[in-house]
Amino acid sequence: MKQQIYYGYCRVSSIGQNEDRQLIAMEEKKIPAENIYVDRQSGKDFNRPQYKRLVRKLNQNTVLYISSIDRLGRNYKEIQEQWHYISKVKKSDIVVIDMPLLDTRRGKDLMGTFLSDIVLQVLSFVAENERHNIKQRQAEGIAAAKARGVKFGRPKIPIPENFNDVYERWKNKEINAEKAAGLCGLTRSTFYNKAMEFESRRF
Repeated sequence: MKQQIYYGYCRVSSIGQNEDRQLIAMEEKKIPAENIYVDRQSGKDFNRPQYKRLVRKLNQNTVLYISSIDRLGRNYKEIQEQWHYISKVKKSDIVVIDMPLLDTRRGKDLMGTFLSDIVLQVLSFVAENERHNIKQRQAEGIAAAKARGVKFGRPKIPIPENFNDVYERWKNKEINAEKAAGLCGLTRSTFYNKAMEFESRRF
């Protein structure tokens, strides 16, 4: 049997998502930075270029990590469809970091599969319901904040002048991510962020 390859998928939207938390969770699971795919857009549609690139790489020798079940889709139906496509059609394993019961590497017998399916259905419903509630609360909060004159958005961190050189050294495994981040004056998660932005522009 071939050695398994580990991938991670993160999705962040302009409102209410913590990108660093997902990236740190992937790092803790030892997912190679070059195997982490990030889409930065709302879940209102599933036109996600990085997700599509990732799914093409999945097969019976891969394991896909996601931080939570709602990273797979915007609603109950989509989550179920994507889970089935990845696990049954692509035959890749899936691990949901914040829900250890959802790990297709475990319990592949009939009872294990049955229990996993029940948990998946319940969590998919909860995710859709929670997304609806969050969206409503966010809309109310934003409207109230705007009425008070609050401006949204944090300043974008510019790419350091030495980033290209440091990136190439890191990509060639001459230095590790911690060293690369330090040379650029960035946190490790921000360095990963900039590296993925840089790579996405090259494809």
